[in-house]
Amino acid sequence: MNILKAKFKIHGGVHPKYRKELARDEETKRLPLPDILRISTTQHLGAPSKPVVKKGDYVKKYQLLAEAAGFISAPVHSPASGTIKDIVTGTGASGAPVTEIILETNNTSDAELTGVYPTDEWQKLSPETILNRIREAGVVGAGGAGFPTYVKLSPPPDKKIETLIINGAECEPYLTADYRLMLEHPECLIAGIQIICKVLNVTEAYIAIEDNKPEAIELLSKYLEDKKIENIKVSTLPTYYPQGAEKQQIYSITGREVPSGGLPADVGVLVENTGTTVAIYNAVIKDLPFIERTTTVSGYGIETPSNVIAPIGTPYQELIDFCGGAKDDVKKIISGGPMMGFAQATAETTTTKTTSGLLLLTAKEISQFESSPCISCGRCIAACPMNLMPAELSQFCEAEDFESAAANRVMDCMECGCCAFSCPAHRPLVQHFRTAKAFLRAQPKK
Repeated sequence: MNILKAKFKIHGGVHPKYRKELARDEETKRLPLPDILRISTTQHLGAPSKPVVKKGDYVKKYQLLAEAAGFISAPVHSPASGTIKDIVTGTGASGAPVTEIILETNNTSDAELTGVYPTDEWQKLSPETILNRIREAGVVGAGGAGFPTYVKLSPPPDKKIETLIINGAECEPYLTADYRLMLEHPECLIAGIQIICKVLNVTEAYIAIEDNKPEAIELLSKYLEDKKIENIKVSTLPTYYPQGAEKQQIYSITGREVPSGGLPADVGVLVENTGTTVAIYNAVIKDLPFIERTTTVSGYGIETPSNVIAPIGTPYQELIDFCGGAKDDVKKIISGGPMMGFAQATAETTTTKTTSGLLLLTAKEISQFESSPCISCGRCIAACPMNLMPAELSQFCEAEDFESAAANRVMDCMECGCCAFSCPAHRPLVQHFRTAKAFLRAQPKK
């Protein structure tokens, strides 16, 4: 049997209203090519990529637009043929300034570079050659963090990876892009897993899926059984936010705890998102760079909630219009999921390789409130999956006592939002912790 139940229960967590039914059963659609793409050079963690094109250049689809600017960086490629109209400073989804390459597309269908390599050729390649293809394709973590995949698949020699986990939990409410990917492209996902296993020399792999996705569990299990693939198993997880966080997923499946300040490689595990895994498949087998992704456009404020394949650099307004437009009672637009995403001041922000969702929320989906003093109820402590003391950390942050916040492990906070979700005083806990972490990262290392 290739379906296993998770053995261990994570600490903390919450049960928000998931509302995945809005877009869950909608087959993925492809957005028509927009006339203008604004392609950010900050598509990933680490150093922004460096533009290698200039205003007035004509570029072809898949052409390199910006090269990696360091070890923790990734190249960016053109999603379409067209003319570079300008290179400007814009605003990213988080509100931070970013460099944007403005591309006026020629609005014609570009030829796809599919089938460049025979589908079985990768099995003859060395891990180094496979890694180079992944690096050159600009593959980064599609689950939200955007860590360059080439770096993630190159652990230090003293960190032996024994277990691979593919994160298909998609625990954020509303989001269903990964779910549709598992249903619609199981062959690409499984091939991507096999490629990662070869790179890492791993024989044990799990696809982690929350039990609110029985169709995906059954389909992938049957696919593995039909193909007689025994080293990859489906691991079902209880539906529980943030079950999709990598440290929590590692504990649920293996019982191993990633140490404070440590990485999954410290306990012999590597976690990859399903979207990233398919991007690896495209890079290695089809020679396709990471130029588009599936984004869930959902919420009660959109006419037709959908999962949409769109090129990177697509303005959010294009996605909204494609899905029937916004309703009159929209109160908030969020990039990402409602727990960890960023509220948007404008629909002109553009998609990146990490844009998992675009939510248009109405008054009944959000709460308007004012923060009040902590009442020491302890609910945030019970909800924190990292075993932190959010109430105490928040008070340190408010007092700008960031040294005490650091001593009490504020850097271990993954900003999941469970504490703020549980707080009856509506304290801006996550914002406090983000401020503290930004301050501490800016300090010279002692």
